Formats: sequence, C-alpha cells, structure tokens
Amino acid sequence: MRKTLVVLLGPTAVGKTELSLSLAEWLGCPIINCDSRQLFAGLRIGTAAPMPEQQQRVKHYFVEMLQLEDYYSAAQYETDVLRLTGELFHTHDTLLLSGGSMMYIDAVCQGIDDIPTISEEIRTRVKQRLADEGLESLVSELERLDPEYYAIVDRKNTRRVVHALEVCYMSGQSYTSFRVRKHKTRPFRILKVGLDRPREELFQRINQRVDQMMADGMMEEVRRFSAYRHCNALNTVGYKELFHVLDGDWPLNMAVERIKKNTRVYAKKQLTWFRRDESIKWFHPDERDAIQEYLNRTLHESTLATS
Repeated sequence: MRKTLVVLLGPTAVGKTELSLSLAEWLGCPIINCDSRQLFAGLRIGTAAPMPEQQQRVKHYFVEMLQLEDYYSAAQYETDVLRLTGELFHTHDTLLLSGGSMMYIDAVCQGIDDIPTISEEIRTRVKQRLADEGLESLVSELERLDPEYYAIVDRKNTRRVVHALEVCYMSGQSYTSFRVRKHKTRPFRILKVGLDRPREELFQRINQRVDQMMADGMMEEVRRFSAYRHCNALNTVGYKELFHVLDGDWPLNMAVERIKKNTRVYAKKQLTWFRRDESIKWFHPDERDAIQEYLNRTLHESTLATS
C-alpha cells in the first residue's frame, strides 16, 4: 500500500478529538497532534488537550512536549513531523494527523517558506524595542524595511509584526522575499478529511465547551501560569481574557462571554482558511461510517494504482 497521511481537520470544538481516537484505532496507527497550543505542557484545560486515558487508548505525538518559554514554529513543526513520519512509515502504511492549527497543517502538507532561524540576540533585541517603544514604532519600522508586507499584514497583530522584523534584521532582506509559497512534494500521499457542523450547532458546542472549561478549573490553571503571561504559548483565547480578571480589569462573567465570542470568531477564521483547499473532503463529525467508507475506498484505490 502507498504510504498515506490522513489529515483530520476542522474548527475548534467541532468534535475532532473523539473521532480521531476511533479513526486511529480503526487504522491501527498513532495520532500526530496538530494543535499548536497542545504542544505546551500544563495547558490541558485551556487547550482541551487529550486526557491521559485518551493517550493510553491511542499513542499521541506532539502533546505537552514543550515548556511554556520554549520557542517553536510551524517551520520546526514541519521538520519534526517529517522526521517522525519517516520513522513511523516503516511500521505503518497509514498515519493520522489531527488538529486545527492552519499554518501547521499547511507546513506539513505543502511546506513552509525557508525563513531563517532567528537568533536569541535578535529575538531579545526586538522584544526590548517592543517593550520600550510600543507596537506602533515597530510597525513604522516594518513599513520602512518591507513596505510590501506592511501593506497586507494585520498591524495590530504583535506576533506577526515582530516576526517579520526579526526576519528582516536576521537576514538583511525583506520578509516578503522569503514568502515564495512554493509547494513542496512529499514522499507520501495526503488525504484530508474536514469536519464541520451547522453554524448554530458549532457555536452552541463552543459555548458549552467554555462553560465546561470554567467548571473544570480554567481559572485556577490561568492563575497557576500567570507569571508566564509574556510567553507566546499563553497569547491565545481563554488565557488572555482571564488575565484581565486576575488584573482586576474585567469581571469573570464578562471574560467568559469574551472567550466564547473570540472562540467563535477564531472558528470562523479556521473555516475560511480551510474552505480555500479544494482537496478537503467534508463530513459532519457524526458521519463516522461514511468517513471510514471514504477512507477505505480511497486507500484501496491507492493500493490498486500502485500494484
């Protein structure tokens, strides 16, 4: 059989976790996690990371492998996953990658631009400028060094502005010059299965998940890691809003409603991103039999084609 990577993707709270477990058991393979926040240790509630019993049920890779202060990127994820799949395909014909991190999925499936690794010196330098001068100053600097990227970037997105400047300083070239969008070939076949629900149904699940997270102790998890709020790992929905509660800026009920709203907005962004990919075959998460039939048929066709 031709080696195949099945990619199970979809918006947050759509129902990927349980389906990924049953599909991995059916395929007889481990799960390669593709949720960029679940890579960091300790954030189990806020990131809905797989529970220990779920990881005992099916072997997971790329779960809680990093510390909060560790630097990690989609480019590093691409390298690490390709190395892992190269090893696992020796004993498996099919592997399952599951998650909703758009850039991480694209990095594995089609490659990411060969952007230079940023030195700690440059990273510290830009971070200090951000602290001393503010984001507006960095945006002006980006306009001078890379007007093309300045024209399209979200200028309120600190992470993107900072990263672009880091690349400019590190390479002496514009960030745009590295964004060539070349599609890289992979030594395995890729089948993408997308999960979606009617909008009202998805939003209801998001609201229920946030309520459950709070009941499970999300506030205590945020309090436990408040000293690390400067880390990129915590610059995400759920943690950002509850830090305002710790600071006394927002009441808890307001923060919870903001989490729900911002999570719904993020889910819509995920779907907009994924819908551009015509290679994705879409299903409702409850259509497990249909998904298995599709995979079985497609994998069988792959076998015939290579025999």
